[in-house]
Amino acid sequence: MSFMALPPWYPPTVMTPAPAPVPGIIENDGWFPDIALIEMRDAMRLDGTVTDARLVQAVVDAVLHVNRELATWQALHAQAGIAALAEVPATRINRESRLLAQYRRAVYSTAKADLIERYRDYDSTATSLADKKSMEWLDEAPGAQRRNAQWAIADMVGRSHLTVELI
Repeated sequence: MSFMALPPWYPPTVMTPAPAPVPGIIENDGWFPDIALIEMRDAMRLDGTVTDARLVQAVVDAVLHVNRELATWQALHAQAGIAALAEVPATRINRESRLLAQYRRAVYSTAKADLIERYRDYDSTATSLADKKSMEWLDEAPGAQRRNAQWAIADMVGRSHLTVELI
């Protein structure tokens, strides 16, 4: 295979390798905070049955979803010169902005809902009463986690909580 040489007037390109990702950290866009997987595992009680690869994928998808939900709100703050979520004026809880706690809750809950739905892939047969209760929990838990995520987002942007179910 041969490559065509670039003309002598063409500026040289310097390819700098991207820095290696930090293990156990999902790097965010710079405005929203990074997500530490070990903190999520502890907060959401995720054990070793959730592999690192599966957790990374669920958290990446959750970050993309939550960031998209907050895009307009973020743009308003960015236009006002605010460079990061931590700089948005807000009350502080446990020595940090409440917005950081709510953002993590939205991401964690969205990711956990996705993970719970995937557990149904393994075994969806209930062979005992305990299995039936577990299956009922698997049916209801993703919706509760998605509600938690939406409430965290609503709290961030100043919207009231509203849940509507179709009958």
